[in-house]
Amino acid sequence: MPIELASGVDDKRLYRAPALEKGLDILELLAGEEHPLTMSAIVVRLGRSTGELFRMIQVLEHRGYVAQGADGYVMTPRLFHLGLKRPPVRSLMEQALPEMRRLADDIGQSCYLAVPSGADSSVIARMEADTSVGFSVRVGYRRSLHETPSGRTLYAFQSEATRREWESLFDPPLSDEARQALRQDAEALSTQGFARSDSAELLGMVELACPIMRQARACAVLTVPFIRITDAPVGEDEALARLRDTARLISDHLIGNDARI
Repeated sequence: MPIELASGVDDKRLYRAPALEKGLDILELLAGEEHPLTMSAIVVRLGRSTGELFRMIQVLEHRGYVAQGADGYVMTPRLFHLGLKRPPVRSLMEQALPEMRRLADDIGQSCYLAVPSGADSSVIARMEADTSVGFSVRVGYRRSLHETPSGRTLYAFQSEATRREWESLFDPPLSDEARQALRQDAEALSTQGFARSDSAELLGMVELACPIMRQARACAVLTVPFIRITDAPVGEDEALARLRDTARLISDHLIGNDARI
């Protein structure tokens, strides 16, 4: 389909690609859904006709970006895996995974690595401890930056311009009071260098989060969802100390790798 010149006075883009936009609309819709959507549901949600979207979905399915099950269409991990191939992310994973394995084995707790994605934090890697009891977060899990210790840690170690950009992306927008609370929390986190708070989702768990620094900003955050169990190999304080050491080590690896490049 040919690219069309945009005519809307409020749209600052010079060109439009209607077919591409329909495909992206489908992906963005499915990405935010916990359950499959039927073709009719996609048509209704996007306000388009079946004829407009049928071919788009067929192409996306053929290329492996969506899959159809008994209950409808879901987004596959293909787009996520493409993102992991980007050189900065690939370098981060290469440096982080060995250290994450050592940390998990050392403290007997799982850990996970999250990166910023728009106004969300997105888990790109996890490492489970070789223990009978534990907790882990699935790869691909996303939450708004202001809703989790890992997200607030990412926010805390950013420039003012980046913080404002992320704030503009929150949906729904934060109230003035919530934004002020987020900024106050960020200042405290940037001073102490880590986040430590009881989980809002699971009693008996405390979330420990430390930034992975790259060029004076956090490119990722390493988090230990620490389970308070009676026979844990190390206590909470020791786990935090080793987490901080691991985060610094990964940051140092990234600096050294960037220097070689």
